[in-house]
Amino acid sequence: MSEKKKLPADLEKFRDSYVELFGTLPPLPAARFAFSGEVNPDFLRVSEQLRAGAFYSKHIDVKTTQLILFGMLLAEHNPVGAQAHAAAARRAGASWEELHTVMELAAATGALWAANNGGAMLKTLKDKEQGGT
Repeated sequence: MSEKKKLPADLEKFRDSYVELFGTLPPLPAARFAFSGEVNPDFLRVSEQLRAGAFYSKHIDVKTTQLILFGMLLAEHNPVGAQAHAAAARRAGASWEELHTVMELAAATGALWAANNGGAMLKTLKDKEQGGT
């Protein structure tokens, strides 16, 4: 987005929420604000409303949300996102032990995914070979 054209106030507030959470505006959201803010601010507004509704729940505090996002992004093999959300979790008060526990959960679910799904696939194949459906 050019320096001449400012974002509408509601979009600036969304952008500022990243700085509050991460201590800086991360590169991917920065690019999205710059490009979508110029090309299609309505899409940017809708996507940021989705993010705000999910990330700032009245049921789960910010620290827990960031711990969950850290684990999800680890499990998805997204190191940039996982690192950012680990830092946000720390800013929100997460301990090193909490972050490590989330890492342990992501590691266990990653390993068990293959065991669970591979076992189910092999059972299905075996059942078919033995005359099942």
